[in-house]
Amino acid sequence: MKGNSAHRVKNICVFCGTNLGKNAKFVEASNNLGRVLAKRKIHLVYGGGSLGLMGYVSTVAHVGGSQVLGIIPTAITEGNFIRKTVGKELRVPTMLDRIWKMLDNSNAFIALPYGIGTLEENFQIASWAQLNIHHKPIGLLNVDGFFNKLLSFLAQAGEENFISHSA
Repeated sequence: MKGNSAHRVKNICVFCGTNLGKNAKFVEASNNLGRVLAKRKIHLVYGGGSLGLMGYVSTVAHVGGSQVLGIIPTAITEGNFIRKTVGKELRVPTMLDRIWKMLDNSNAFIALPYGIGTLEENFQIASWAQLNIHHKPIGLLNVDGFFNKLLSFLAQAGEENFISHSA
């Protein structure tokens, strides 16, 4: 396990969509997050490519001076449907390898709005926290209430003792 949440965040993994969504506030939040990362000299780890919200946050962070690492499974790079990765690209064999590399290269996680694939990755990291595989902070940037229903679900699951407070 690399990193400790008690230390300054130097590398943050951002989970977000490869689409833009309908709400212009999602793009605005992605741009703002990229600027904040660059201003605070925090390096970005993300899923690679340059589509959607991932493209905005990675481009703005990179242009602002942050180091950017896109971690991407080889199968996703075939056909070039994700566009060019901003910054350095690390290709891995599988999605599970990607999650492990994201964990190894980050000492915190934050999520912007996303779809089902990124939901799975975000929950993988959260479940590993619950299993004490890591103790790194995980946050949701709840842009315009995007995660409200998810947060309600998580609160209910916690109330029913299906989720520990460590997650």
